Amino acid sequence: MVPDIASQQPPATGRPVPPPSVAPSTREDLRAVMAARRDLGPDYEDALVDSFLDKLDVEIAARVRNEVAAHLSRQPPGSQPRQKDNGVAVALGSLGIGIPLTTIAGAAGHLPGMVLAWGGIIAVNVAYALGRRNQR
Repeated sequence: MVPDIASQQPPATGRPVPPPSVAPSTREDLRAVMAARRDLGPDYEDALVDSFLDKLDVEIAARVRNEVAAHLSRQPPGSQPRQKDNGVAVALGSLGIGIPLTTIAGAAGHLPGMVLAWGGIIAVNVAYALGRRNQR
């Protein structure tokens, strides 16, 4: 049985958190590995250690799952983290590119060049807005 370590106080509270207690099965497994090492000798030491570490990995993974599940259950429903909205960055980037592009297009292609340049900028912004709308 894996102890529920999620109920312990986090270190941010200023109170020390006691180390999680070792499960009785883990303690018994370690004793069995030590006894087997005495019986089998040093030739089997690596295999015994690997076997014990595999069991320990399973227990640690179960503890982590337990802690994450407890943390997620304490969050209010619908409080998933919001994704960062890059709409302002796209708008400011469009304006930042639009000013020099207008100058270049106006000098090279006059009014048709400026219309083409701003048409491209508008197309990028519309494509971004439609993509955002489809993600919601």
